[in-house]
Amino acid sequence: MLVKDIIERKLKAAFSPQVIEVVDESHMHAGHSGAPEGGQSHFAVKIRATAFEGKSRVAQQRAIYGALKEEMAGPIHALSLDVGG
Repeated sequence: MLVKDIIERKLKAAFSPQVIEVVDESHMHAGHSGAPEGGQSHFAVKIRATAFEGKSRVAQQRAIYGALKEEMAGPIHALSLDVGG
C-alpha cells in the first residue's frame, strides 16, 4: 500500500474529516538529504474536521502526528499540514 493511502486511511479513521487531501510531494525533493530513492517520503495534508474545533493549532498538529506516529518514525521524512475545524 502507498504511504499516501496509509496517511489518508489513518486520518479518516482518527478524525472523520469533512475534507482531506493528501499529496505526495516527494518528487520535489529528489536528491535532497533525507529523501530516499523511490519517494513516498514528503507529503502535504489538508484536513478539515470538527474534531479540531476549539483546539489550538499546536494541539491539532500534535493529534495528527499522534495518529501517524508509526509513519513519522518510518517512511515520512516531511509532513506539511493545513489543518482546521
